[in-house]
Amino acid sequence: MTASAPVHGTWEPHPAARWEDAFLSGNGRHGVMVLGDPHAERVVVTHHTLVRPNGRDPRPPRLADDLPGLQDRLLAGDVRAAEDFTDGRPLQWVQPFHPAFQIRLRRPADTCHDYRRDVDFTTGVVRAACAGWTSRVFVSRADDVIVQQVTGPGLTLGIDLDPHLPGAPAGLGIGHGAVLTPEGALLSLRARYPDGDRACTGVTQVTVTGGTTTLVPPGVRIEGARSVLLLTRVHRHTGELDVVAEGRALRDLPGAYDELLDRHTALHRTAYERVTLDLAADPAERSLPGSELLKQPRGAALLERLFAAGRYHLLSASGLFPPRLTGLWTGDWNTAWSGAFTNDANLSLQTASAAAAALPEVTEALANLVHRQLPDWRDNARAIFGTRGAVAPAHTDGESGHSYHYNREYPLHLWTAGADWLLKPLADHDETHGTRDPRTAAAFAEVALFYEDFLTRTDENGHLVVVPSYSPENRPANASWGTINAAMDLSAARHALRTAAAYHPDTPEAARWHALADRLPPHRINEDGALAEWAWPGLTDSYDHRHLSHLYGVWPLDEITPYDSPELAAAAHRALELRGAENDSAHGHLHHALVAARLRDAGRVAHALGQVLDGDFFHASLMSAHYPKRDVYNADAAHTLPAVLIEMLVQSTPDRLVLLPALPSAYPEGALRGVRTRFGAGLDLTWTRDGATAVIRPGRTHRVELRTSSGAESLHLVAGEDRVLTLRTR
Repeated sequence: MTASAPVHGTWEPHPAARWEDAFLSGNGRHGVMVLGDPHAERVVVTHHTLVRPNGRDPRPPRLADDLPGLQDRLLAGDVRAAEDFTDGRPLQWVQPFHPAFQIRLRRPADTCHDYRRDVDFTTGVVRAACAGWTSRVFVSRADDVIVQQVTGPGLTLGIDLDPHLPGAPAGLGIGHGAVLTPEGALLSLRARYPDGDRACTGVTQVTVTGGTTTLVPPGVRIEGARSVLLLTRVHRHTGELDVVAEGRALRDLPGAYDELLDRHTALHRTAYERVTLDLAADPAERSLPGSELLKQPRGAALLERLFAAGRYHLLSASGLFPPRLTGLWTGDWNTAWSGAFTNDANLSLQTASAAAAALPEVTEALANLVHRQLPDWRDNARAIFGTRGAVAPAHTDGESGHSYHYNREYPLHLWTAGADWLLKPLADHDETHGTRDPRTAAAFAEVALFYEDFLTRTDENGHLVVVPSYSPENRPANASWGTINAAMDLSAARHALRTAAAYHPDTPEAARWHALADRLPPHRINEDGALAEWAWPGLTDSYDHRHLSHLYGVWPLDEITPYDSPELAAAAHRALELRGAENDSAHGHLHHALVAARLRDAGRVAHALGQVLDGDFFHASLMSAHYPKRDVYNADAAHTLPAVLIEMLVQSTPDRLVLLPALPSAYPEGALRGVRTRFGAGLDLTWTRDGATAVIRPGRTHRVELRTSSGAESLHLVAGEDRVLTLRTR
């Protein structure tokens, strides 16, 4: 179909002048940002656990005794009742994510010909090279270590670990260590946070081939070497870290760069190459550096590369935890919004492609966060609502899952839909792989128990009422933020109860949960013909907002579809038409695109994509920004974009396959290979202006409904037997 294959990497002809443009590598624990200066190289080191103590009070507010009174007031029409439903604390941010330090390599100034900086998405290796010097860096998934090799004839290098990064607090207690070893040297850097005994320590084993090594505190100087290998790890800890023992652990790793790379690549390449996208781009455009490609925002080559980079960065940021607001990376201690895991949209958008894009590593990282914090979710339910079960917070730093980030304008402690949104990808994973994770089943059961105890109020029609209720991060035009029957809360409660019942069939609990879900009220269509953000009568919609929480039933749920609920789908589409972009947040545009794809609106998908592609949201690193003109480093767009591109081409439920639901006309031919469906099949899709071919590879025997532009038909799929479909595209 195409003259050349899509590019699985990106490159630049110059070093990065800003940390935001540094190329990235990571293994879901450690991360690096490589700037690539041949004379003053800086490799910024990060780790998912690095959050700075900030004196916050991590307890959830104890408000349960006052909850009945709040419910009475809201139901009686007091639209501002929730504004004083707090324990009087000021707004507290979660502990902010921060970088560890930078590894500095200084070389004598000389002429540097033929410079190139690149990152290979298939291996995670970031390379910078010019005549006489090459640096290669990757972060091993196999050995959890940062690996950097510098080669060149007669290398002269000064190496040290430097804590001086933007925003570093003045009260940091810094301690350096440097000792010579038979291999070369062992360097360490300890940074103790102010007002406590918690610290983070980095240890780098330097192995030198040829030449001499001398101590030049706080680092070393190497002269006449053929190659230098640096192995680095970071630990966050209390008290002291045994640097000598960590040095021994690093020396016990394989001593050859190639062996370390092979061990890592076996894991990384396998995951990265499962899914590919080819949009038949111009080979000349494919050869351009990323910064030049970004100047052609409507070109197919850019979208191909952003898809590849998005999967690469998402995989690289996922391991111990899923991605933060900044993925796994930051070069500044003052990370926007604390670099938190933000659960009321951002995290779920970033991980949206995990099941379909065949990245179970991402789902497992999300599961790690969820299951580690479930005890705190139980505390939230008891303290705030006086119930059993579990309630997720809107923000977390990875350490605490308690709800303590809230104030009058953002009563996030009242948001009860978060647990369902965080668990939804875990259920999708089970459907995709035909498994039943007992941890996911147990977590959904806890959420269902919360709703059993919480949903006790009814309206005049006998429907259950979600009160208090909150639609992140919006408010009705005629009421305050804490209200009644937010559409998202209704959808999430229904989904959580029914999913919990599905995980526990033929039990008394399942019958109760189904009955409870059936008693929730239907969605409301407002006077504009739009699905109302609040189903409670009298609450007026506020349309100009970045969040689309009320369309949760369309995406990521399958509650509202053009096939099963056309009237509600039409109302949801009207709500999408009326929604403004507010402050132009990247996550708002791409959330809009995901909902539009589910509603089969290719034009609206194209427009939302265009807002991001034309808005200068991407750095030369192909990591993204939160606002246009590369304002505020943020991973939302980078990690969410692959999900948008998959959803406009392939959608699935356990019983349905939708092909080419919302393909923009700008991409008339291409191929998407390796995607997974929620009925357990792999799928390859190719399309041209005249037609399309889908090859379905079922993992289990199943009957599904096929939806295309031609209508609907039933497909009987047999495990192990490929099914080839030929479609019309016009």
